[in-house]
Amino acid sequence: QKIREWMEKQPHLPKISDLEIILFLHSNYHRIEPTKKTIDENYTCHTHVPEFFANRDITGTEMKTALDIVVIVPLTIPTKDQYTVLYGKLLKSDATDFSFESCLKFLLMIADVIQRESGAVHGYTFVLDMEGVTMGHVARLAIGTIRKFLHFLQEAMPVRLKGIHLTNVVPFIDKILMLIKPFMKKELLEILHLHSKAETLYPFVQKECLIKELGGNAGSLMEIRKTFNQHMVDNRDFLIELEKVKADESKRP
Repeated sequence: QKIREWMEKQPHLPKISDLEIILFLHSNYHRIEPTKKTIDENYTCHTHVPEFFANRDITGTEMKTALDIVVIVPLTIPTKDQYTVLYGKLLKSDATDFSFESCLKFLLMIADVIQRESGAVHGYTFVLDMEGVTMGHVARLAIGTIRKFLHFLQEAMPVRLKGIHLTNVVPFIDKILMLIKPFMKKELLEILHLHSKAETLYPFVQKECLIKELGGNAGSLMEIRKTFNQHMVDNRDFLIELEKVKADESKRP
C-alpha cells in the first residue's frame, strides 16, 4: 500500500500491477526505500536503454537470429535451496552473427515471462556453459553494453539473484573478467563462481537439477529449448506490450 501511494505521486512512472509491486518488494526483502529506488531505476532504464527494452518482437529478425545462436532456458527442477535455475549456452562457436546485446535482451525477455508466471520465487541461479566461447565472441563484448546490463541487473531488476556459475571456463576467462569486474559490486562478485568441471558446480546446483547432457534429470537441452522457445513466441504480445511500460521523463517531478 505504501508503494502504491508513493507511485501515485510519481507522474513519470507507469501504472503497474500489484504483482509487479510484489516482485519489487520481494527482491528488496520488503524494505520500502530500496524498493522505491529499484522501481524508479527499472522504468528509467526501460526508457534510456532501448537496446534491451525496444524491438522485442520474438518473431522478428533480431530475436530469431539470437535464438539460433544461443539457448537460454529455465530448468524444471529447483536446487535444494529452492532456487530456479536458468541455463545458457552458445549453439554456434562461430562468432560472425553473435550479438551480445541481442542475447542479453533475450535473457531479460525470458526473465519478464518467468516472473509474470512464477511470481516472487525464492531466488535465481544462472549457469552459463562456456563451451564454444571463442576470442571472436570476446571481441564483440562492448564495454557500454556490459555497463548498462550490469547496472540494470544490480540496481533495477526485481530478482533475488543467488548465484552466477560459469562452467567449462575458457583459458582466456581472465580477459572476460577484466571487462566485467569494474562494473560489478562486491555482492555480485561474491556470488560469481568459476568451474572448470561440472563436479564443482554440484554443491550449488545439484546434479539432478541439470540437463541430461550434464548427467541430470531436467530433460534434454534441445527438447527443453524447443518447448520453451515456443512458449516465448506464445508470449509475443505481452513482450511487445512491455515496450510501452517505461518512465516518461517529461513528467518527472
